[in-house]
Amino acid sequence: MKKVGVIGCGAMGRGMVKNLVQQGYEVHVYDVDKACVSAAAAFGATAAMTVAELGGAVQVVLTSLPTSAILMETLAGEEGVLSTLEPGSFILDMGTTDVDVTRKLYEKALAANVGFLDCPVSGGPQGADQGTLTIMAGGDEAAFAQVLPVLEAIGQEILYIGQSGSGQVVKLCNNMVVAGINVLLSEAFLTGVKAGVPVETIAEVMQKGSGQSKVLSVFGPNLLQGSYDRVIFMLNHMAKDVDLYMQLAKGGGVPSFMGSLVQQLFELAKQQGKGTMDTTAVGQMLEELAKQKIAAH
Repeated sequence: MKKVGVIGCGAMGRGMVKNLVQQGYEVHVYDVDKACVSAAAAFGATAAMTVAELGGAVQVVLTSLPTSAILMETLAGEEGVLSTLEPGSFILDMGTTDVDVTRKLYEKALAANVGFLDCPVSGGPQGADQGTLTIMAGGDEAAFAQVLPVLEAIGQEILYIGQSGSGQVVKLCNNMVVAGINVLLSEAFLTGVKAGVPVETIAEVMQKGSGQSKVLSVFGPNLLQGSYDRVIFMLNHMAKDVDLYMQLAKGGGVPSFMGSLVQQLFELAKQQGKGTMDTTAVGQMLEELAKQKIAAH
């Protein structure tokens, strides 16, 4: 399986394309944004005019798309990928997708004798560029074993989670925690700075104490420097993931008091025009409410 298609060549998909080409795969790409297609083609990928054309040229399709609705139409629409993929092919959804949609797509693919795995990733655009993503895969284990070499070309930690949808469940739980810690870090930093202690000191002690977290390592620099325009993970995307988590919790009858609060704060940040900024811009919103900057400058 050396012919691979990538649909969605933005911040995440572009890095996947680069690493697949470097690992010797014949890569075909499609994106509604022609600039993204051009960037992918610069790595040596071949542009497809439609997703159906792409599906007819490859054995494995990777998708990195912004919403569950777009994914469903792209794969299972009248002129979607499933209309041209050969039986025995595979679809790997690398995005974060509604769990119910994931399981419906799994069934549609199964009916077409196509393997479908939900493979959401963690590591951001930098991890995609460097080929160091963490990948959480859900679906048939036999299918996972067959596509593992493709996943190894773009990721470092590749984990088989279980049945279809389970990769998405783990990813949503992970991102809910990341979103919540970003809010708590922002509050704690503001409180400490207002009480007269430099934020760098607070962060340094946290990293040496029980408050240490990877969220602080990854997102902390933006909070410490007030560099909310330096996008590690777009706030709009985090808000979408938080919404999907809340749907999952509600569907399971799980009370989500903290999740509900985090969801409201991210929604408010979006309404204030911070959606295209980094996830840490939820901290900028709290700064405005507190009339205090976290960063010293």
